[in-house]
Amino acid sequence: MARDGAAAIVGAMERPTVLVIIALGLALYGVWTALYVPAMLVGGPQPLLLIGFVAQAVLALAAAATVARRHAWATPLVLAFAAAVVVTQLVEGFALQIVPYLRAVFIAVATVVGAIALSAYLRRGGA
Repeated sequence: MARDGAAAIVGAMERPTVLVIIALGLALYGVWTALYVPAMLVGGPQPLLLIGFVAQAVLALAAAATVARRHAWATPLVLAFAAAVVVTQLVEGFALQIVPYLRAVFIAVATVVGAIALSAYLRRGGA
């Protein structure tokens, strides 16, 4: 039976290649998020927002390192990273009202779905 879409791409790639791509994506997100922190320190940010972005950056970089090295802690760190993203989005959308709440909910739900799929993939191969 022929596969289509993302399943065909991931199915055609070797597992170590996919793990490197996932780790690279997590690392890039961590660096991208970390670039917000210096500007937030200068401007007198909301403490919850600063904590959320620092947590996202640290957990994304830690998750990238564990995924790349195939440690057992990869799945819990990916889930912790996803939780940091969800909490930060909900704080931005509902508590501080600096982003539209539907956007915050969409990103939170997409993050949960992506984290579940990624953790299932990582658990499947023992990474």
